[in-house]
Amino acid sequence: MLEKIHHLREVLSAELSAAKSRGDLEAFRVKYLGRKGILAQLFDELRGIATEDKPAAGKALNEFRSFVQGEFEKQQAHLAGQETPASSVADISLPGRVRPAGTKHPITQTMEELKRIFARMGFTIAAGPDIEDDYHNFTALNFPPQHPARDMQDTFFVSKNILLRTHTSPVQIRVMENQPPPVRVIMPGRVYRNEAVSARSHVIFHQLEGLYVDKNVTMSELKGTLVAFAKQYYGSSVQYKFRPTFFPFTEPSADMYISCFVCGQKGCPICKYNGWLEILGSGMVHPHVLKNVGYDPEVSTGYAFGMGIERMALLRYGIDDIRLYFENDLRFLKQF
Repeated sequence: MLEKIHHLREVLSAELSAAKSRGDLEAFRVKYLGRKGILAQLFDELRGIATEDKPAAGKALNEFRSFVQGEFEKQQAHLAGQETPASSVADISLPGRVRPAGTKHPITQTMEELKRIFARMGFTIAAGPDIEDDYHNFTALNFPPQHPARDMQDTFFVSKNILLRTHTSPVQIRVMENQPPPVRVIMPGRVYRNEAVSARSHVIFHQLEGLYVDKNVTMSELKGTLVAFAKQYYGSSVQYKFRPTFFPFTEPSADMYISCFVCGQKGCPICKYNGWLEILGSGMVHPHVLKNVGYDPEVSTGYAFGMGIERMALLRYGIDDIRLYFENDLRFLKQF
């Protein structure tokens, strides 16, 4: 028995080394560890040996069984480490997978296009804080305390003098406070107004404002800039007109209208059946605003304009509900 075990130890090592696949290893397991394998046969033979030889033979047989099991598991682990998982094997004959790619939000697309247009016209870009103080949001822009013009913009107040900005005009003040003329800059950004959410209004929206201050800036330059912008954004065939209006921070002030490119001025729901679309407000910077930032209105003049990004996109794409921009409905967003 002992000699047989010693011989099997030597043979076993060679057989394990020759096992190069799962099939070879399984054949080894059946041969040595199976129910009718060599170890099972040796335990059967143990019953027939002399009583005095049983303790030594039994001990040797148990040690041999542990040795066989241990060597089998080592070889099993070794082969597993050499195998490449099937999931990592690339089948280059398969057709490529088309992975869905996201796109920019329509508001982001519109904002970026407007920036490019004004950058080509010589405007730089400035930004300011969303949380503003009363001075920069109202007072410096010629909204005196208790003035009825403040009611034009329903405001979210954080505290008595701190608020969420109602327009991007405060950035104009901050730029002029820190930069002498000439100033030629646009200010895109998010603004907030305490309004009822509907198809035409929202508590959060985006604006882009422009400012140009230098010596001898005129209203005709303002009109030329805005007409050039409208033709680049809406098409060279667009018609336009200006109508007088009121803003506390500009004088004179004017709204700009363009011909409805949806119906060709025949009348449609987008233009409210009058053939014209209001796209922005504008005007010459009020002398009080220039004084508030330390400019001399006798030396410097300027113009300013502002437009709602959501409205620009609404008009261009024929969208009839501003809430669609904020609902993250992929059926809507995939169209852009």
